[in-house]
Amino acid sequence: MKLFKSFILGLLCASALWGAITFPTPNNSHIVDEAGLFSASQKVSLEGTLSAHESATTNQIVVVTLTSLQGYDIADFGYQLGRAWGIGTKEHNNGVLLIIAPNERKVRIEVGYGLEGSLPDATASSIIQNTILPAFKAKNYFEGANNGITAIISAIKGEYKADETTQKSSHHSFVVPILFFFFMVFNAMLSLNLSSRRKLFPSLFISAIAGIISWFIFSMIVFSILITCAVFLLSYVGGAFGGGTLPNSWGSSSGGSSSSGGFGGFSGGGGSFGGGGASGSW
Repeated sequence: MKLFKSFILGLLCASALWGAITFPTPNNSHIVDEAGLFSASQKVSLEGTLSAHESATTNQIVVVTLTSLQGYDIADFGYQLGRAWGIGTKEHNNGVLLIIAPNERKVRIEVGYGLEGSLPDATASSIIQNTILPAFKAKNYFEGANNGITAIISAIKGEYKADETTQKSSHHSFVVPILFFFFMVFNAMLSLNLSSRRKLFPSLFISAIAGIISWFIFSMIVFSILITCAVFLLSYVGGAFGGGTLPNSWGSSSGGSSSSGGFGGFSGGGGSFGGGGASGSW
């Protein structure tokens, strides 16, 4: 049992190191070009489009280019950046990030909660695959970003139609693993006797709570999954929590990463990002 506790402690310590992301410094522009992909005139062109859209709708679409993802998955990096910068307004959480990491050859559209209805994952994926990536593969970063911004704005207005093939494949990528997971859980439950089932459900509940807490604290999918599995093993196999209650120290945390409340000149107080959007690579 000490081994399991040491394992969890080690994961917590490692997460503190992993969580030290360094974000680019925001400015008074919708374009944060850390990687230096755009010329001065290109930045002016993109800024004009995004400023006009924000003035008309209050939606804040920000383009950021990165020199490095610092070892993070672009999806994890994206929503943490959106939260840290506080993109979007507090009332509507209507922020969108177009993230370009040329060294890792990754791109992502990160969508705030308020725009997930008009810019769902399937639409974001279609924009990346059909509009942005063809230009990026030819190293035409301005063309890809400009066309991507136009498509994002069209989607928010309800004028963009996602490619049917892309939409189906995006749904399948999520449905298959989810169905497989539920099949494995159902199959495992059938093989358990009554006493084991009675022990299984509290263990699943405890591990789920632990995973959710770690998600809000560290905002890291992989780490949250590891915590969930470790807590499940402690609870179900070892009975470490003595009847299914979490230690007090687990329940005392105040929550996850929050918005910094200011994005340069865009201090709308938004930043509610939960991982909505899509990623791609070239």
